Amino acid sequence: MKKVLVATEKPFASVAVGGIRKVLAEAGYELALLEKYTSKAELLEAVSDVDALIVRSDKVDAEVLNAAQKLKIVVRAGAGYDNIDLGSATSHGVVAMNTPGQNSNAVAELVLGLLVYAVRNFYNGKAGTELKGKKLGILAFGNVGRNVARIAKGFEMEVLAYDAFCPSDVIEAAGVKAVGSTAELFEQSDIVSLHIPATPETVKSINAELVGKLPKGGILINTARKEVVDEASLISLMTNRTDIKYITDIKPDADLEFNEKFADRYFTTPKKMGAQTAEANINAGLAAANQIVAFFKDGVTRFQVNK
Repeated sequence: MKKVLVATEKPFASVAVGGIRKVLAEAGYELALLEKYTSKAELLEAVSDVDALIVRSDKVDAEVLNAAQKLKIVVRAGAGYDNIDLGSATSHGVVAMNTPGQNSNAVAELVLGLLVYAVRNFYNGKAGTELKGKKLGILAFGNVGRNVARIAKGFEMEVLAYDAFCPSDVIEAAGVKAVGSTAELFEQSDIVSLHIPATPETVKSINAELVGKLPKGGILINTARKEVVDEASLISLMTNRTDIKYITDIKPDADLEFNEKFADRYFTTPKKMGAQTAEANINAGLAAANQIVAFFKDGVTRFQVNK
């Protein structure tokens, strides 16, 4: 019998766990749960005898993979997979997958919710502005970016996008204006929403030079990855540009400094909330479980992210 571990420091909703349990039981697999663990040692012990692993934002590094002697597949329940050491997974003969698209609407709804909060001055009792008519730039036009565009158009925003890997005609076909570069996106937008992964090319790529291209009253919103923002550079810019706001769903390393210096122009969620809906939990969890079953039964590797 295959043993599948769901290891989540930040657990799935109970209804999602129930769905995962049902999928695995129907396939004849055993489910093991490790929820709200507080030490890496707990994870290392739990993976020692499992065939498959489902995680959320939990780190799966070389140490974890070394401990998981029987592991054949790890699935990140979500789109981003920078929490998995892909090189080490490959060297250990472990297939790594993600579940793209399952959390995209949840993240997109949060983007617009945070933007309403931001333009209304964090509900401080003073008059703010409206999203209607503002130009929203979307950096990366994947599943989340497309959903952000869809919802933003409901607010009657003008939507622009840039994605180095998505053809302009595909962006335009979605009713979104395609621009030619990241710099152009910042220059032409009132608000820029980040949806890029953390890669060697993107880490700290969102810096003062780029954000400084935003017009007066510009807003940067990040529901992607903490690492893509050059925090020191952004702090320097916001010190000089007292009109810029930064809204993020990933608490920065320099959170205290941001909060002390820019309390009226900065907001972070206490924990990453983008995928924290019952629907997203269920979608991503079930997708992960079904992908594991398909992998063991039929060798399906459609969503493999390592080679």
